[in-house]
Amino acid sequence: MINVTHESLQVMSSTLDFARDLIRQPSVTPDDAGCQDLIAEALQPAGFKAEFLTYGEVRNVWLRRGQVDPLLVFAGHTDVVPTGPIEQWHYPPFDAVVQDEVLHGRGAADMKGSLAAMVTACQQFVIDHPNHRGSIALLITSDEEGPADNGTVKVVEKLCGREEIIDWCIVGEPTSREQIGDVIKNGRRGSLGGKLTIKGIQGHVAYPHLADNPIHRAADIVTRLVAQTWDEGNECFPPTTFQVSNLNSGTGASNVIPAQAELDFNLRYSPESSVESIKERVNAVCQQVWTDYEIDWSRPNLPFQTQPGELVDAVSTAIYAVTGLTTDLSTEGGTSDGRFIAPTGAQVIELGPVNRTIHQINEQVAVADLETLAIIYQKILENLLL
Repeated sequence: MINVTHESLQVMSSTLDFARDLIRQPSVTPDDAGCQDLIAEALQPAGFKAEFLTYGEVRNVWLRRGQVDPLLVFAGHTDVVPTGPIEQWHYPPFDAVVQDEVLHGRGAADMKGSLAAMVTACQQFVIDHPNHRGSIALLITSDEEGPADNGTVKVVEKLCGREEIIDWCIVGEPTSREQIGDVIKNGRRGSLGGKLTIKGIQGHVAYPHLADNPIHRAADIVTRLVAQTWDEGNECFPPTTFQVSNLNSGTGASNVIPAQAELDFNLRYSPESSVESIKERVNAVCQQVWTDYEIDWSRPNLPFQTQPGELVDAVSTAIYAVTGLTTDLSTEGGTSDGRFIAPTGAQVIELGPVNRTIHQINEQVAVADLETLAIIYQKILENLLL
């Protein structure tokens, strides 16, 4: 394990301070609320040039130091999910209160703590190694927790259009389970969602023979879809799963059979299934029950995986050097903006704080974990760019 020096203690203190500054900005998606300005101002003295890219109401920033290969990118998002009932929080969600060595606030773990660690790691690395090889960049968006239509995907399109190639990317999503660095993500399952509209015949509940209840049809369809074995996954990816997230129907009256039912569903799929095969199977199940339906499919997010190599080695050895942990590679969980970066050919790894409280009331992160994460990020920079 690495000894904590006076310089690393300075990084620890500034990481906490900067995380608190970011949390105090109420950047509920897609509002950046000034966070990217703070990041750009912090990195400007270290030679990072900021390029702000706005698409619709989404703000993005591309911060780069250097113009030569190879390029290591830190990717993250400033937007956070809504707070939920504020009165249920132990501390106001945007006050960034530190109590008993724990930082409380919306975005503490997902992912303003990671952003702060990225910034201070880059600052310290440049101070220590001003003549490092290659280039460093940060890709920051305010559209990760929302539709993600105008965030990282648009920035990546712009970078590709001018042949700006990312070699390695660290995404700061909260990947750790119990201790910082115990799990990193080297891939993600794909995501495919849809809205299923089932059309029935409206009528009186006392005369069901004169109507056709779309809720009953929906229940039958959902039961069959849930019972499907979509695939078995493989040694790197868990099996494909199906879940319903919303169900809407009814007129508001208790004596009326509704005319239609709508349900939102999502499949998180392994590479053992494809978008085409999933669509075929969903349609086949629906047609077994009812033919008067429509499905509005969302844009699919493709699965990705970074094989063991330069980036996996650099991250794993950094974690071991700083914490003494042998990290586990995982592809479990939801999606991340890594799905937009990996198709460019970049190696992508996700590494961030413990994810136990993300999106919850009373989101929090241990101060010590922020300190450790900043040092790990700095060690990754050293492993790849020295």
